[in-house]
Amino acid sequence: MDCAYFDAGVCRSCSLMGEPYAHQLEGKQRHAEELLARFDVPEWLAPVASPEGSYRNKAKMVVGGTADAPTIGILDADGHGVDLQACGICSPGHRAAFPVLARFIGLARLTPYDVTRRTGELKHLIVTESPDGELMVRFILRSTEPVTRLRKHLPTLLAELPAARVVTANILPEHKAALEGEQELVLTEQATLPMRLNDVTMHLRPQSFFQTNTPIAEALYAEAREWIRDLAPDRAWDLYSGVGGFALHLAGSGADASTEVTGIETSVEAVASAELSRTDAALSRVRFAAGDATAFALGASADDVPDLVVVNPPRRGIGPELAAWLEASDVAHVLYSSCNAASLARDLAAMPSLRPVKARVFDMFPQTTHFEVMTLLTRAGG
Repeated sequence: MDCAYFDAGVCRSCSLMGEPYAHQLEGKQRHAEELLARFDVPEWLAPVASPEGSYRNKAKMVVGGTADAPTIGILDADGHGVDLQACGICSPGHRAAFPVLARFIGLARLTPYDVTRRTGELKHLIVTESPDGELMVRFILRSTEPVTRLRKHLPTLLAELPAARVVTANILPEHKAALEGEQELVLTEQATLPMRLNDVTMHLRPQSFFQTNTPIAEALYAEAREWIRDLAPDRAWDLYSGVGGFALHLAGSGADASTEVTGIETSVEAVASAELSRTDAALSRVRFAAGDATAFALGASADDVPDLVVVNPPRRGIGPELAAWLEASDVAHVLYSSCNAASLARDLAAMPSLRPVKARVFDMFPQTTHFEVMTLLTRAGG
């Protein structure tokens, strides 16, 4: 894949841009195998390739320039806006929406935030596209001052951008390196974006995390379901459950959907999304709760320990406490999905009784060095 922005040196976010995709995939597979070599993984499945471009379902864009001539993209080293509206890794829905949103910024007089002067209102645009082509558009603002204008001109935006189903204003008053604030004002009647993956529909709320690459997320969840099917766990935990992708796929994996699944996630918004999806799917043996994954496991009684634990932690991994608990527990199987193979290797070293059975790389982020790797662990002697 080629990129004019990369070639011109104005954006280097995709560090592997221009490298043949087959080479990228080979390098990621090799890197994963090297990091996990000491664990003697019996079976490495072929890596799951992604579309090379147009793969991002979520665009997180900094707004610069002026209300009459906004830039939608990133900031350069001096804090000036760099326009990336034609970014090739963003979805076609994003690229079609950006010019409409640029015009709307002028119509609603949303002055872009100037980082160096600490003036202005509009900091970021976050746009998510569903598999059905619907959009969630979030305006990240310094204060609530522009919200009245947003509401006034919202009908115009919805008329020019009919794919927009959810529009919100997020308030981030602090001057800090953060993407969003705590306060979210939903401006449309619809407050959630349906994300239909495989045979599962997840209802995404504005501040909920969702995997960035829809085709790879579908493949990841389908593979997890397939790996777990033969284990037929009676009870399972999904720790770091997010909006419930693994839990909802696992719960519906059997012919009678008999697995009792508990999902634990720190984000209250994500839990609300997961609960809505669970209710919509009428899954009576699934529940989600807000809480810390490690604290939840350490606080469980021996009778509550499940047959299977699914973990999908942030880049830092599950950490020594949870790894030690899993090592000492009676959990028979762990499904570990990691976005950082280095922290995965550290965690596996702390759980020597849980041995890898198989592993697979999922290329969640083409044109970059990042990837997802999933491995199934079984207790030795189990």
